[in-house]
Amino acid sequence: MDAIPEVDIEAAKAHLDAGDALFVDIRDPGSYGEAHVPGATHIGDHNVAQFVNETEPDQRVIVYCYHGHSSLGAVAYFREHGLENVASMRGGFEGWRGRHPHEGGVG
Repeated sequence: MDAIPEVDIEAAKAHLDAGDALFVDIRDPGSYGEAHVPGATHIGDHNVAQFVNETEPDQRVIVYCYHGHSSLGAVAYFREHGLENVASMRGGFEGWRGRHPHEGGVG
């Protein structure tokens, strides 16, 4: 299997600033509600199929979790289900918050 694509925090921030990527938060709903990357969509078992079906295959998607480990599996899942331009954010939301403490949108 190919390596799971990853993007570092600063590249993810550049995509956020450019508005050219969808951000997907796969943490638990409470953590998402407390803080998340601005504009991120919370994805869980309840809406993952809808997200896959409604997202264009070539849409840039950046997936994150707490520390950047679970998001690797999510990226693999999305790629297996037809999304071609998906990457995991290395370091997860904790890495993001460490680098951009004022860029953690609250629900």
